[in-house]
Order: sequence, then C-alpha cells, then structure tokens
Amino acid sequence: MPDKQEAKWYIVHTYSGYENKVASDLRTMVESRGMQDLIQEINVPTETVTEIKDDKTREIERKLFPSYVLIKMIVTNDSWYLVRNIRGCTGFVGPGSEPVPLTDEEVANLGVGKHSVEVGYKPDDFVKIIDGPLKGYTGKVKSVDVANNTASVSLDALRGTTVELELNQISLDEK
Repeated sequence: MPDKQEAKWYIVHTYSGYENKVASDLRTMVESRGMQDLIQEINVPTETVTEIKDDKTREIERKLFPSYVLIKMIVTNDSWYLVRNIRGCTGFVGPGSEPVPLTDEEVANLGVGKHSVEVGYKPDDFVKIIDGPLKGYTGKVKSVDVANNTASVSLDALRGTTVELELNQISLDEK
C-alpha cells in the first residue's frame, strides 16, 4: 500500500489559462474518488502585486508560473492516470511520461507568497507629487526601489534637489 511512500511535489503543464480549472477539476476528482491519501495538495502559485496607475492603487493576483500547477502526491498508476486525464492538463514536467519530483531546495525556492509593486513610471519619467509636504511639485524620477517602496525624484523647483518619496506619493505627470 502507498502508506510507506512519502508524497513529493510534481509540476503539471496545462493549457494557457487553464491552471485554475485543472486545479479545481483535480480537487473534485480526488474528493469523489477518495484519493486524498495519494493526491494531498494542489497549488496554482500566485503573487499579490500592487499596481499604481492613474493615481489609483489596486491589488491584483498574478500567476507566478503561467501554464503550470504544482501537485503534492504519491505517484501510483491510479494517481498518475487521474492527473494525466484531467481536461486541460498536457502532462507532467519530466522526460517522456515519467513525472520527476521537485527537490526540497526547488520547493523552498518557488517563492510562493511573494509581494511586489508595479508602478506606472520608471527612471527618467516626469512625475507629480500627489501626497505629502511636497504635494503639487513635479520632478524627474532618478530611481525606483520597489523593495523599499521608495523612488528618488529630482525636483526642478528646488534646483535639482533629489528627494526620497514613497511610491504611492507620486504619479506619472501626463502633460
């Protein structure tokens, strides 16, 4: 019986845009066939991204690995067959039809749960300050540091003085 084996993580390739459907259908089939001991976890890795556009901030969820689903399972003929025959699934990642498990290091490096910020401006763009004590001033972006949520902006009105601002304090100056 498969009790002696340890479940490992595998990657399954799907048609583009079918990741959530494959994961949902697979969960339903595992539940209906009572195979929770063989297929233990199904994951579509995503990251939350803060997007700042037109002075509006919104959080969106983006797939880290489009067209791939991660599955923690014990490979048997039955579990392999079930996964392989889910509509939208094109197969396991590995040579031929042989699923290759991820190493512990690969699983740790997948980066599930990362958070990043996307802004509508980049270095050399002109921006206006929309919040804080310098509200109303305009300047040129020198650098953007998403990790620290800051941008360096050179202000013409203050003789090119460079100031550090939070990303949500500035927006693209559309003159």
